[in-house]
Amino acid sequence: MPTKQASKSRNPARKSENVWTDDERAAMQESARERKAASRRDPAKERADGEREVREKIAQMPEPDRTMAERIHALVTNSAPAFVPRTYYGMPAYAKDGKTICFFKPASKFKERYSTFGFEQSARIDDGAMWPVAFAVTELTADVEARIVELVKKAAG
Repeated sequence: MPTKQASKSRNPARKSENVWTDDERAAMQESARERKAASRRDPAKERADGEREVREKIAQMPEPDRTMAERIHALVTNSAPAFVPRTYYGMPAYAKDGKTICFFKPASKFKERYSTFGFEQSARIDDGAMWPVAFAVTELTADVEARIVELVKKAAG
């Protein structure tokens, strides 16, 4: 009696075992390194270390992401001085009470067509029953900068 051969995959629609892109996998690994470093960090040095790490990440970005990230960093740190700079999945981010509040995802991070300025759930930028938590940023105009400052101040509470 002939034996039935096992198929290579239980789900024939699934073409690859790779669920994550190389960029996504690298971001997750970077996040793990960030959490490990943060757990060892002296709380007194948290702001200085975070500032250094964010500036290093910004310096590594290609243009025009670098210029945009530098300006957003200035806007956030001036609008919410209580926020602590840190990296978040290898991106510039800002935290309050140990929780990430907002972040800047450069277009180059995942080869996207625009950069993103986003907020995590701790941000409290609630506005009714539905509100945006991530914003596509293609250019930093005076209006865009004013909107970022407004949202950051609201998130800071």
